[in-house]
Amino acid sequence: MRCPYCGGLETQVRDSRPTEDNTAIRRRRICPDCGGRFTTFERVQLRELMVLKRSGRRVPFEREKLEKSVSVALRKRPVDNERVERMLNGIVRQLESVGEGDITSETIGEMVMEGLKQIDDVAYVRFASVYRNFREAKDFENALAELSHEGEPRADDAEPAVEKARARPTTPRSGE
Repeated sequence: MRCPYCGGLETQVRDSRPTEDNTAIRRRRICPDCGGRFTTFERVQLRELMVLKRSGRRVPFEREKLEKSVSVALRKRPVDNERVERMLNGIVRQLESVGEGDITSETIGEMVMEGLKQIDDVAYVRFASVYRNFREAKDFENALAELSHEGEPRADDAEPAVEKARARPTTPRSGE
């Protein structure tokens, strides 16, 4: 394994142990050339996946890109890293078990949105806003309606949230 600090090729494994969910091996490594320490993860890869981009380009699937986009959506959110890791592992297993080597970026995006919907509503809306390329406030309203009305008619059919808030009766505070 190449050292990320100096590029040396003779790094040594100091410690190996399985991750908590036993889906990977965590290895602590040290570089004898510069003394740098770093961690690597070894995971099973069932097949080589290719992502079909909207532009028609085919690129190799990279779990790291998936992790990065999810971490951006979850930035400053109180979500346990273990839940995120389980979600990512589940998505990768689903992709590998599809039976095809080529997966569309839309399929991956929808899987991520479903996973985030289960973990954190704010992260879901953040990811959806980028993935679906929101251009106006109505797009956000529709995404929020999806969250609050699972299985009910879409926001287009329902009263807008602002109108609902105005129509709600308010209870007088004590002393008024």
